[in-house]
Amino acid sequence: MKTIQVGPLTLDGSRLFLIAGPCVIEGYDRTLMIGREIKKICGRLGIQYIFKASYDKANRSSYQSFRGPGLEKGLEILKAIKAELQVPVLSDVHDVTQLGPASRVLDMMQIPAFLCRQTDLVYGAAKTGCPVNVKKGQFMAPEDMKNVIEKMEEAGNTNLAVTERGVSFGYHNLVVDMRSFPIMRQLGYPVIFDATHSVQLPGGMGTSTGGQREFIPYLARAAAGAGVDGFFMEVHDNPPEALSDSTNMLYLSSLEGLLRQILEIRRAVQQTR
Repeated sequence: MKTIQVGPLTLDGSRLFLIAGPCVIEGYDRTLMIGREIKKICGRLGIQYIFKASYDKANRSSYQSFRGPGLEKGLEILKAIKAELQVPVLSDVHDVTQLGPASRVLDMMQIPAFLCRQTDLVYGAAKTGCPVNVKKGQFMAPEDMKNVIEKMEEAGNTNLAVTERGVSFGYHNLVVDMRSFPIMRQLGYPVIFDATHSVQLPGGMGTSTGGQREFIPYLARAAAGAGVDGFFMEVHDNPPEALSDSTNMLYLSSLEGLLRQILEIRRAVQQTR
């Protein structure tokens, strides 16, 4: 696996890393509080931490759904959180017009799954020189991510990662194929498992996405056994009152216990290699 640099963090496979935070920025104070608590947990466990929150959730089921504070205000909040917590920050980019402003604040850009084949966006994000994490589309085979990687390499960027978040299986359902982790790892870059979006039921509530939060630990433990390099988790202190992804975010109070289990499984797998 290639070693990549995300802000001050060197991700080389020797230590687990976590991308985590609330789905969307719900205001500075609450967003900061969640990030601060996750940082403490990761510090206790020796996990490298990248803070995540979206300034805009563009792929909403309904026009009425909460999207966040928007690009300008959202980046301002992320910049302040980055300075306060002294951790790298990540957020989604949805359009080439966002790349310039985002690259001046973010330590890593994320391409949402629905947009992973948008060549101008993928290439443009890589061209900024900012590290890029691309989520595999729900409609794609893991080996198809080779083409996405090559687009970014063509832009001269090798600070890259790919994320599995399930594949569509019928209506309102996602299934994670554990074979996708070794397949995508052959591309040479860190492979991340999105443990919270993988339990979504897309559009399952009519005007919003449903979710099955109770299955997060099972999938996360299985992915740890499959040998992933990092995890992506959306975390909230009270998910039922969250303004986005309320049914599939992990309770902040459950995070440390799950991470401890993941670390134990990871150590067991590494001992067998």
